[in-house]
Amino acid sequence: MEQRHLGRTGLRVSRIGLGTLTWGRDTDEHDAADLLKTFWEAGGTLVDTADVYGDGEAEYLLGKLMAGLVPRRDLVISTKAGSVPDPDRRFNGSRGHLLSALDASLERLGTDHVDVWHVHAYDPTTPLEETLQALDIAVGSGRARYAGVSNFCGWQLAKAGTWQLAAPGARTRLASTQMEYSLLQRGVEREVLPAAIDLGIGLLPSSPLGRGVLTGKYRNDALPPDSRGASEHLAPFVAPYLDETAGRIVDAVSTAADGLAVTPLQVALAWVRDRPGVTAPIVGARNAQQLTAALSVEALSLPDEICRALDDVSAPVHRYPDHDWSTL
Repeated sequence: MEQRHLGRTGLRVSRIGLGTLTWGRDTDEHDAADLLKTFWEAGGTLVDTADVYGDGEAEYLLGKLMAGLVPRRDLVISTKAGSVPDPDRRFNGSRGHLLSALDASLERLGTDHVDVWHVHAYDPTTPLEETLQALDIAVGSGRARYAGVSNFCGWQLAKAGTWQLAAPGARTRLASTQMEYSLLQRGVEREVLPAAIDLGIGLLPSSPLGRGVLTGKYRNDALPPDSRGASEHLAPFVAPYLDETAGRIVDAVSTAADGLAVTPLQVALAWVRDRPGVTAPIVGARNAQQLTAALSVEALSLPDEICRALDDVSAPVHRYPDHDWSTL
């Protein structure tokens, strides 16, 4: 698999990443082992997790598999901290919480360091410089090799990235930002992506297949019994992308796939993988067969005319102040 630099750093990662959101909950140890082995054998290196996935079980399971299945040195492990199970405070970006969470992640993963450590979300109740200092301490202590953020909007990312660059050598530059990005969700193009490109921060798209909708499995009101849309706890996650607007985009993806003799999954994933500023989409597969289908996109590059057609049909409305006011 082709490797790409993560932002403006020396770290190289596979241009498709493996997500572990369902590990330890919907994905058991046997399926997780098949997924990790399939990914590794295909040349994949970037594995993404978080301390809250499966209430910590995803990290524990990944650590167990690294101990007996895939060598730790062959993987680039990314994890996140900051989300908390508190309805009154969903995110805790305090230095104390973040560093304690990192130590707990390392214990579950069975390793002395993670390759990329992300703040899971912006915490408006904690000064940003305190949150970012936790990243500096983590990298300075060797517990993390690189650092990034997740779910920061445009101004938050720009502020964080600029703050880190303001004291070169003393602060750790942001390597990456993880955000939802797909043909069904192009909101990051408004401000996040331009900020990331300008600051040299690599984008790691989550849900690059529109939470599974872009595979075409839900066309014509279909609801496969083994799909996330039919799952009691994941159905609300999928539901926002089952409207009429999304349906038109899925139809366009399916038409493009038919013309190229490939699958809608391959078209949708190739589109987001090759967008400017993107380093590696994070794919969460239910089983090794699904993952193999996603990894087959390695051989596909979309023709320019197909990209333009998909851009047009899925284009978000970006006007003032994103466009030059004199052209409006």
